[in-house]
Amino acid sequence: MKFETTGNSTSEAQISNVSPHGIWLLACGKEYFLPFEDYPWFQDAPIGKIFEVELLHGHHLHWPALDVDLELESLAVPTSYPLVYR
Repeated sequence: MKFETTGNSTSEAQISNVSPHGIWLLACGKEYFLPFEDYPWFQDAPIGKIFEVELLHGHHLHWPALDVDLELESLAVPTSYPLVYR
């Protein structure tokens, strides 16, 4: 009997939890917390759309249903990205 891979590997980015304060994201083996205070696009979004995250090119996070894009490095080193949504 020969076994073959039947599909693609699981996503390298996924939402692990949504709390009243923000969302927890797992990406490339690391965990990040995105507080609603700093990432307001997720606060009133339907939960199903928050979970639809894609990792593109190994560093670009994309939520197609919410039209939100973030660079993974902006989560890892936020001090290098001083512009904040107000």
